[in-house]
Amino acid sequence: MVRLVSDQSSKPFQTIFSWIIAIVTAGYMLPWAIAATRGKSNTGTIFWINLLLGWSIIGWIVALIMSLNSHQIVGIQE
Repeated sequence: MVRLVSDQSSKPFQTIFSWIIAIVTAGYMLPWAIAATRGKSNTGTIFWINLLLGWSIIGWIVALIMSLNSHQIVGIQE
């Protein structure tokens, strides 16, 4: 059986913390919370883009799109 291995990782503390921050900031940090929940490997990048450029709306949309993109395939396991 062939299995694809992705870059997805689980970080429960970061996920809980990001959702608390997203609620406190009235959704401003929502892209970061989504990325943390999905286990994206570029969660840190999404956090910084959202924090520093999210106010411009375009930066927020870019962060949201990054958080919703599919995971990258890093290998095949047989």
